Amino acid sequence: MEQTEAGNAEEFYRSPTTTPDADPWALALEDIDLATGSIFQAQKHHEYFKRLRQENPVHYHDKNPDIGPYWSLTRYEDIMAVDSDFQRFSSEPSIALFDEILGEQRAPMFIAMDPPTHDEQRAAVSPAVGPVRLKDLDQLIRSRTVEVLDELPIGTPFNWVDKVSIELTTRMLATLFDYPFEERSKLTFWSDVITTPPILMGISDEDRLNHLAECLLTFTALFKERQGESNNSQDFISLLANNPATANMEGVELLGNLMLLIVGGNDTTRNSMSAGVHFMHENPDEFQKIKDDEALIPSAVSEIIRYQTPLSYMRRTANEDVEIRGKQIKKGDKIAMWYASGNRDEAFFPDADKFIIDRPNVRRHMAFGFGVHRCMGNRVAEAQLRIVWEEILKRFDRLEVVGEPERVEHSFVHGIKDLQVIAHPKT
Repeated sequence: MEQTEAGNAEEFYRSPTTTPDADPWALALEDIDLATGSIFQAQKHHEYFKRLRQENPVHYHDKNPDIGPYWSLTRYEDIMAVDSDFQRFSSEPSIALFDEILGEQRAPMFIAMDPPTHDEQRAAVSPAVGPVRLKDLDQLIRSRTVEVLDELPIGTPFNWVDKVSIELTTRMLATLFDYPFEERSKLTFWSDVITTPPILMGISDEDRLNHLAECLLTFTALFKERQGESNNSQDFISLLANNPATANMEGVELLGNLMLLIVGGNDTTRNSMSAGVHFMHENPDEFQKIKDDEALIPSAVSEIIRYQTPLSYMRRTANEDVEIRGKQIKKGDKIAMWYASGNRDEAFFPDADKFIIDRPNVRRHMAFGFGVHRCMGNRVAEAQLRIVWEEILKRFDRLEVVGEPERVEHSFVHGIKDLQVIAHPKT
């Protein structure tokens, strides 16, 4: 997501102090840099969060040269309070600790805006994932899920991420954008280009800008084609193109909002769909619960999302001087609301480090955020995950995970690249 000089992305993701080999409980507090992708890749982040929740829940770090000083909130109640208070804590100019820069320009997107502009632009596209639209999509989601699961190899390992998670989310993205179905793989690729530093994709900064320029040109053409009073379609592009609040978007403003919608429609569902298989494999007693009672599947979906937390944090910027737990946060300071920590806060979720699909307060997880910025597509994501598990139970006795997942090196997107699975059919 960051446009940097050569080498900076590598430094950003590999802090000299906070490494997978460091002891989270021995490192000096001031040296803990949570914006370090390698600790998430190694699954060491939970210990850092646990320590900070206990010892320093409002934590300050000022040694990262690429993103500058920032505060970290690690307790559920503090995160919820800040996330719900857009007057004092702004989403502008970015929801990440770094600012998205394309060439010399910042890429605006409505999730990184405050009301009233945020509300107007969000309202323009929300019908694409609203309750009425979801009712229409339900049958389509199921038919595609059936098709994908029925084509899986039996008794031999395969990558669940490629065969199922990416395939299903890419098909849904193509539907939500009414994008040419045969070219849908471009949507996944552009999503990865948006969220992954070039050095981690093996491309240059120039390559990244060229890929995003292609994305913009492609969608600009579709945007112009769909403008007109006769267009009543409910896809994202048509809605943007025909709403007075968004119809005049162009250039980086259009690209910024497209980036938001592509990533929002991809990462949460894709990574929860993969992680859930891993969690059920590691916790067979929990999997048995949904085998015994399919009515628990919606609760299981919420627990999968809580336990994984596909987007680890969101950033806010202080609009004024404010005090949180005795710490003096100054106007203009960056604040990371670590959803991945709030979702493991023992003060709110008893036995938070355990995967429990029928925990009483599971729907109060914070992976979708709070307030005006609560995830717009959460119902579509939940529907996709619910249907996947309903159809899994019809076909498979179990999904056996072979080896450890290969995870992405990222502190923002908490994702899985490779999950080797053997499908064991029902007998």
